[in-house]
Amino acid sequence: MAAHQRQRIVTDQGRLSPEALKRLGRYDFPDPIHADPEGIGLIAMGGDLAMSTLLSAYAQGLFPWFNTDEPIAWWCPEPRCVLYPDGYAPSKSLRRQAKNSPWQISVNRAFDEVIHACSLPRQDGLSDGEHTWIHDEMIAAYTELHQQGFAHSIEVWDESGVLIGGLYGLKLGGIYFGESMFHHASNASKIAFWGLVQLCRATDVALIDCQLENPHLMSLGASTLPRADFLQRLDDLLALPSPVWQSQDYALTPVNTLHERAPWQRVNIR
Repeated sequence: MAAHQRQRIVTDQGRLSPEALKRLGRYDFPDPIHADPEGIGLIAMGGDLAMSTLLSAYAQGLFPWFNTDEPIAWWCPEPRCVLYPDGYAPSKSLRRQAKNSPWQISVNRAFDEVIHACSLPRQDGLSDGEHTWIHDEMIAAYTELHQQGFAHSIEVWDESGVLIGGLYGLKLGGIYFGESMFHHASNASKIAFWGLVQLCRATDVALIDCQLENPHLMSLGASTLPRADFLQRLDDLLALPSPVWQSQDYALTPVNTLHERAPWQRVNIR
């Protein structure tokens, strides 16, 4: 991507219309409804993971999901797994754990560590999600998106300052596209997700895209939307102002304050 185009994207990230976002890439993605009438979810193959390609794809409801020995595959599932921040309610057991927890959470303080942790298989053989697809090519692409202010992480730290959980994803307008999460301590990924929900509430992010339904996400309060309904709403969400999430804007936040109405404390007011 030419340097002047990269600068325009970074400068205009909060002002680009949905149609402008869709036109950023060099590829014409097919309409998911017409390309996949059976609802399998696979929409296109090929292309690249340039920043403009990824932003264009997400603005059209697509995301990449492929292994290292496969061509890039672009997906738009039927149905779509989503979570509404305003409708989220943590379980009673999670509330109890958080109330007595010495842990802390943060925004964008350890994106590299989070995405690498998400890429590793779990030692107990269980999984917060699929991990084999987070390979070096994907890590490089989303790290660039993070460096340019589009991809964001939530981190959970124990009382010794060790990273024990987190998640990462992409934010455009009023929607956060969740990618993956991990935990090294019981319920640490659920705490990270609760922190994400509270940050979305505080900054008017109206929907969290969870992509593919799985038991872990459904246990967090996710639901499903018909793909057509998700795509129809996507343009409205993309048109909303995109709040700035920077690590220096938010203090390290005690987990035992997550139940409060506004646990995230701004330290820099823009």
